[in-house]
Amino acid sequence: NSAGADGLFYGNVSFFWKQLIAVAGAAVYAFVFTYVMLYLINKVTPVKTSESDENSGLDEAQHGEVAYLH
Repeated sequence: NSAGADGLFYGNVSFFWKQLIAVAGAAVYAFVFTYVMLYLINKVTPVKTSESDENSGLDEAQHGEVAYLH
């Protein structure tokens, strides 16, 4: 294609590396942003429930009712 950039199959490896770096950068950005947001949310309200609440059942611990009778 004379009007556009040649891709990996046509010998332009640099275009492939630019795309690979962009994808890796987006993945790193998403991981760091998610980690920071969970850290800040955890400072305001706990993200994970306590072990005793998990053992008794989250329906009973959070809503005061039993959803499943086993």
